[in-house]
Amino acid sequence: MCMMGASVDPLVVGRVIGDVIDMFVPSVGMSVYYGSKHVTNGCDIKPSMATSPPKVTLTGGNIHSLYTLVMTDPDAPSPSEPTMREWLHWVVVDIPGGTNPTQGKEIVAYMGPRPPVGIHRYILILFEQKGVLGGVEQPAARASFNTRYFARQFNLGLPVATVYFNSQKEPASKRR
Repeated sequence: MCMMGASVDPLVVGRVIGDVIDMFVPSVGMSVYYGSKHVTNGCDIKPSMATSPPKVTLTGGNIHSLYTLVMTDPDAPSPSEPTMREWLHWVVVDIPGGTNPTQGKEIVAYMGPRPPVGIHRYILILFEQKGVLGGVEQPAARASFNTRYFARQFNLGLPVATVYFNSQKEPASKRR
């Protein structure tokens, strides 16, 4: 049996591998919580639950390494016509191994899910850095971000952990 949550199969099924990242072998544990809700691949998170950054904890990586966390939405503005793929929601660099993003350097401030139409995927991708990332500047815009290009630009290699959730616009009139 492989480690719980270490399978990339859901990422393949959800087309996260392909649309946003390439095939990789998870080597770091990354737990993500919005309040008491544990984020698992393909789960549904209401936008109202995700207005604040999630609590992210890294385990099992190298405590001497630094990590970069990227959160994007490849389905902007709509899954059928993702003309703004990927919409950048969050970037934190220089996160010490075994800690969490609050210990890192926030390059792009967190922005919660705001899917205008359809079900959007929100993907949290963790990279292991080769060293301190100097000179990471805030992208000019959140639209049309490219995780693969960003990873190449800063020599981050393949992800070491990834999790995604689905979110859709909540009905304004009646709350369930």
